[in-house]
Amino acid sequence: MTHSTGRPILAIPGPSIVPDKVLSAMHRPAPNIYEQDIQDLTDGLVCDLKRVALTAYHAAIYISNGHGAWEAALANVVAPGDAVLALATGHFGHGWATMARTLGADVTVIDFGTQAPVDPDRVETALRADTTQRIKAVMVTHADTSSSILSDLPTLRAAIDRAGHPALLLVDCIASFGCDRFEMDNWGVDIAVTASQKGLMMPPGLGFVFFSERAAKARVALPRVSPYWDWTLRADPQMFYQYFFGTAPTHHLFGLRAALDLILEEGMPAVWARHDVLARAIWAACSAWSCEGGLRMNLSNPDQRSRAVTALSLPAPLGTQLRKWCEIQAGVTLGIGLGMAPSDDPAWHGHFRIGHMGHINAHSILGVLGAIEAGLSALDIPHGAGALSAAATVIAEG
Repeated sequence: MTHSTGRPILAIPGPSIVPDKVLSAMHRPAPNIYEQDIQDLTDGLVCDLKRVALTAYHAAIYISNGHGAWEAALANVVAPGDAVLALATGHFGHGWATMARTLGADVTVIDFGTQAPVDPDRVETALRADTTQRIKAVMVTHADTSSSILSDLPTLRAAIDRAGHPALLLVDCIASFGCDRFEMDNWGVDIAVTASQKGLMMPPGLGFVFFSERAAKARVALPRVSPYWDWTLRADPQMFYQYFFGTAPTHHLFGLRAALDLILEEGMPAVWARHDVLARAIWAACSAWSCEGGLRMNLSNPDQRSRAVTALSLPAPLGTQLRKWCEIQAGVTLGIGLGMAPSDDPAWHGHFRIGHMGHINAHSILGVLGAIEAGLSALDIPHGAGALSAAATVIAEG
């Protein structure tokens, strides 16, 4: 017998749950794209996106997913043959490095594995060794969605500065944006990329690139950029269509307006605090479960964990069995393991993830944890007791 009737819950690390207010805002007739209302709406969106990123610099909107935002960032500052230093802490760090390579960059990857954040000392050493300063950009994933590793951007910026290196700092904030604390200008980030389907609580379809004056100057120095990815007119349009290099993604813009209203009404400090408390509630439950049996969080140090996603494992194939039980029997969809083992390796079936980003609150997280506990019991997977009480205590104490 299934108990999954009713609204299903996505507990995957994107796409995340879309609030009813966002869905309602999108459920409307198509607007006249030649009138001032949609133009004023877009102007306001750009301003408020920069408020979330905590930047006074530039923002460009793309009709794309996160991979499109990756490509846009690279296309505007890296030419074929330019050297790039890619810092990988999981599947998506390697993915961005692969994209840079296919665009013709000379990519060096420092792989920190899947259980440790970026080590700034290794980065400083690599930059000091680049005595001719060939490296044009340092690429890093703030929170790698596959491993749930959160890297310390201020210490990385400090390492680049100690090396006296002019490389631009490019940051993938696709998982962390609107979930983990991020301060673009204060942290010295030159380019930040994100997308609509995670902390911004939107359907997939919009990519965003924020860039500093240093990055803008690097764009001017390039002889050419693919017209679609060129951020020049998107960030400073002379005509409305130049925001999007064509027809505007009208209904996504209506939804984004509603999503940003929710975020800014709550306030960024409160948004970060909410994600922190609910993440710690999940970790408290996972710690209790791990007292018996084989359930493990990928990272033992909570300071190294993203507040948006938690990567876990069980002895294979129990991870896949638990995911399937939760979805079929309880209506809760957990994330697959990604990049923690090859997909053709039986160990792949031991890894899974809990997404806790965007439109989440205490009862949604406790519901997800309750479904997981029910699944562990139903499948006779050994686990420690007291998980839900531990999570509730974290939430009660705030």
